[in-house]
Parts: sequence; C-alpha cells; structure tokens
Amino acid sequence: MSVSRDMIRAWRQPRAVMAKLLAMGQREDRALAFLMGACFLIFLSQWPSLARQAHETGEELTQLMSYALLGWIFIWPLLFYAVAGLSHLIAKLIGGKGSFYSARLALFWSLLATAPAALLYGLLSGFNGQVAGTHLVGGIWGLAFAVIWVLSLVEAEKGA
Repeated sequence: MSVSRDMIRAWRQPRAVMAKLLAMGQREDRALAFLMGACFLIFLSQWPSLARQAHETGEELTQLMSYALLGWIFIWPLLFYAVAGLSHLIAKLIGGKGSFYSARLALFWSLLATAPAALLYGLLSGFNGQVAGTHLVGGIWGLAFAVIWVLSLVEAEKGA
C-alpha cells in the first residue's frame, strides 16, 4: 500500500498501520523520510499565515519564511528525535518492550499521517486569521496527532 493510503488508513486504524510498518523491518532511512516529509509539509502549511503576517505587519516575507524553514527543517527534527527517545524511555518504565527505532517510527509516522490536517489549518490560518473555526481545526489536528501517536506507540512498544 502507498504512503498516502496508509496516511488515510492511520486515521481509522493507527495500530494496524504501525504494525505493518514495523513488519517491514528496521529501516532508519524510512523513519527519517517520514520525519522530513512531515516537517516539510508542516513548513509548507505555514506559508499562508506567514504571507498574512507579512501583509499585516509589513515584515519581509522571505525573512519569515527563512526562519520557518530553519525551524522546521533543521531544529524541529532534532527535537523530535529527543522526544521519541524520551517517549521510549517512559514506555520502558511502564513495561514497554519496543526499541528506540520503533518509538521514533511511531512519532515520525504520526506526524506524517496528520500533516494533511496541518495543511488545512495553515490555509485557514492564512485566509481567515485566528478565528474560532481555525482554532477548531488546529485542535482537531492536535488531538488527532496525539491519539495516533499514542496508539502507534502502544503498538510499537508491544515488542516482537
């Protein structure tokens, strides 16, 4: 199954998708591709709101986009690696049998699976500003990410 179909399926059956990804074997390149793809999509999702901010405040759009690029392509990936490692250590304390790789895969996959919601949130933020509907979509994105990540992490920490 393609990545895009798995992304859609992850919204309904996150544990099944994670089990399938884990069954494909340990591939650090795949996990890194998921992370970088997610970070790039989230970076793209910020373009409309950055354009709105530049228009409203008179700031340089290229400068705002440069800062966002630096953050989402270079800094956030490092932080996500740390969060994944910490989540594995916490899971290990409560009986998890997975590995650091499986915890990374769960987090990175959850980011990628929910990235389309980030794109919608970014569009709404750019076109409508920070109104109730935009906050609702942002909340749905955050909740979906949390649920998919927790369920994926549970599957990842089941161990083989």
